[in-house]
Amino acid sequence: MNYFQAILLGLLQGITEFLPVSSTAHMAIVPQLLGMQDPGAAFSAIAQLGPIVAIVSYFRNDLSKYFHGILRTKSPKKIPAGDLDAKLGWFTLLGTLPLIVFAIALEKKVDTTFRSLYITAFSLIALALVLIVAEQIGKKNKSLDTLTLKQSQQIGWAQVLALVPGASRSGVTITAGLFTGLDRESAARFSFLLSIPAITLAGLYKLSKFLIHPAALKTQAGPALVAALAAGLIAYAVVNWFLGFMKEHTTKAFIIYRIALGVLVLVLLQTHYLTPKKPIEINDAEGATTAQTQ
Repeated sequence: MNYFQAILLGLLQGITEFLPVSSTAHMAIVPQLLGMQDPGAAFSAIAQLGPIVAIVSYFRNDLSKYFHGILRTKSPKKIPAGDLDAKLGWFTLLGTLPLIVFAIALEKKVDTTFRSLYITAFSLIALALVLIVAEQIGKKNKSLDTLTLKQSQQIGWAQVLALVPGASRSGVTITAGLFTGLDRESAARFSFLLSIPAITLAGLYKLSKFLIHPAALKTQAGPALVAALAAGLIAYAVVNWFLGFMKEHTTKAFIIYRIALGVLVLVLLQTHYLTPKKPIEINDAEGATTAQTQ
């Protein structure tokens, strides 16, 4: 992979990582359409560090308050009624636990069976339809300071669906937030908070597999680092823009985009411009587990 391609994929990763459009879908589809080589798991693991740094940097002041709130209360059972920082800190941590459990249990299927572009296409369309319902029946009259543990857990359990490519971690959590009655900006903000431990743990876990066998990174380290930089810079701007957008707009544009993209992928699969690319697991010469396509 050359550096121009790396920058292109990095920008794509940064734009789609936190929007309800699915970064995994775009990273699977675009390289095929452009005739690019599959970037591979090592490249993706490094490139994902950019959005991680971006989201942590953007919410650094909030995260500091939430961290001190957790230390101050020491238990989610001892949160004073008015301690919003401790509440959101604990809700973010507890809301991430379901995803961690299911990610570990379903790791092999996520890396293999789930990666068919047919699954991705149907997930894109399905979540769009659910999001339409959420927009229609969600009261959208609650802010984060009224969020309860039950509501935060409902959103956290919904995040498990993000393990299915095309579903979109941001998409499922924002949709769940709207169903619980959160206004759009609050749903987006809590979605971003949940993304911090989720993508950080996922990114570091993927990277750790290759750090054990550094030879697996040699050929991709340079382009991947450039991609991470591009992804981080654009992701920071996207987060800032999206929170402002959700104050004044519905998710209609993203619903239309998801349906259009899902239908397009199905058409391209049927006309053989895209291949499903169901991967199988193999062990490479370095001993690191990677996913190759049939």
